[in-house]
Amino acid sequence: MRLPVPRPRSLAGQLFAMQAVLIAVVVAGCALFTYVSDRAQAEGAASRQATAVARSVADAPSVREAIGTADPTAELQPYATRIMHDTEVDFVTIMSPDGIRWTHPDTDEIGRRFRGNTARALKGETFTETYTGTLGPSVRAVTPVRDDDDRIVGLVSAGIKVEAISRRVSDQVTALFGVAAGALVLGAVGTYVINARLRRHTHGMNAAELSRMHDYHQAALHAVREGLLMLDGQYRVALINDGGRELLGVSEEVVGRSVADLALPSPLTGALLASEPRVDEVHLTADRVLVVNTSPVSGGERRGTVVTLRDVTELQSLTGELDSERGFTQALRSQAHEAANRLHTVVSLIELGRADEAADFATAELELAQALTDQVVAAVSEPVLAALLLGKTAQANERGVELVVSRESGLDDGLLPRSMPARDLVTILGNLIDNAVDAAQGSVPARVTVTASTEGRTGPGGSGELVLRVADTGAGVDPAHASQVFERGFSTKPAGPGGRGLGLALARQAVHRHEGTLSVAEADGGGAEFTVRLPLRTAAGAAPAPGGRV
Repeated sequence: MRLPVPRPRSLAGQLFAMQAVLIAVVVAGCALFTYVSDRAQAEGAASRQATAVARSVADAPSVREAIGTADPTAELQPYATRIMHDTEVDFVTIMSPDGIRWTHPDTDEIGRRFRGNTARALKGETFTETYTGTLGPSVRAVTPVRDDDDRIVGLVSAGIKVEAISRRVSDQVTALFGVAAGALVLGAVGTYVINARLRRHTHGMNAAELSRMHDYHQAALHAVREGLLMLDGQYRVALINDGGRELLGVSEEVVGRSVADLALPSPLTGALLASEPRVDEVHLTADRVLVVNTSPVSGGERRGTVVTLRDVTELQSLTGELDSERGFTQALRSQAHEAANRLHTVVSLIELGRADEAADFATAELELAQALTDQVVAAVSEPVLAALLLGKTAQANERGVELVVSRESGLDDGLLPRSMPARDLVTILGNLIDNAVDAAQGSVPARVTVTASTEGRTGPGGSGELVLRVADTGAGVDPAHASQVFERGFSTKPAGPGGRGLGLALARQAVHRHEGTLSVAEADGGGAEFTVRLPLRTAAGAAPAPGGRV
């Protein structure tokens, strides 16, 4: 049968035990020091008292006169007894220079030799000593008695028994131990209160558990790829992991700084400073799309906020491409339906014996489709943009909007540098066209005009610009909202299942990533015109992307 292993004491319990022992040792040490000090002081006081009494007796004229009589004891014994009673000493012994007692508390000792040292007194010195005499151990003072001729005619010894000194000290020690016990109880109560609070804060865990939790905490903090940010009650950064630094684009030490001082985009800063929780909010930084979740930490009062950050830049890009593919699929489905109608028409004309009219009808449809392709490719021979424009043209047509590539367009194949990914061009132009088609839908005429051209010198070492303009015939953009249309979440249309107000924000993010500009103004025929300018910096001797792809 295995005996249960006792769980180690909690950290609060260990600290309580250590503090209790420490307080007990300190109080006991102080008590011992005070006892020794008080005893030494009591012995010193007894010595001074005995010396004062002995000198007073030796200096008394009546004592000198009595010593000169035939029977000194007759006068000195009552006098010595009175002095003992008045001064609270245990004995006053007056003796001859030879040490023969003339007075003593025990009358049987009168006439006998004094027990103690008298040599120093016979030399005219007053001294004190601790000696065991007939009354037991005592602290005594011995002083000479001089006559008018300064001769030593007698000796006086006054003393206090060590037993009496011990009683005095013991009374003081009793009071001292009472104070010490009170200090110990008070210290124990204070220690218990402090450790009870500590126990609540450490959840009753011992030092090993706290150390292990700290190690796990550090390992998990640096292993998690998602960003983790913890803010205190004043919205200052209390903790941030490596993923959080990377996703927020901060490299310097930010712990202790306010979120408002991190130079983050305004919408993201507002989300982090919000008091209410945020769930799966999409925010944009300079080059990332982040999903932000915040949760306040409270325990009777606001203690801070826990923030998690997930990078969905690639996912958002793939989602955009998927949406485009879905649009293309719907367009192809519609085109297939239209093609089937036209094919039925051709077959019916042939069955009716109108072969020439059937051939003319089929040829006209082919020429129309080819003319559209030739128009786009002639204006924009860059394959990625050409494919995007052809797909968006068919998609816009299905929504009742005419998409036109302006005659000012001119973009040669192989012009784009390797530093400009095709995915970013699709993000920029695709979102601008989608926004324009949404705006133009329902207007008369419903048209979107796209212009793709270059300005400046675009050869190796040149500093030209790629200019993309997308104009629509919609209601336009209110000048008061011109600076807000590119912010995440801003839209004049009802929110759909996936939310709105993200396309233009993604387009601006991609433009800024390539150090370009994106602006909006009123179009010539009404509506809005968005203009993108991207620098085409190609190093001298560097070849463009093959086939325009990067």
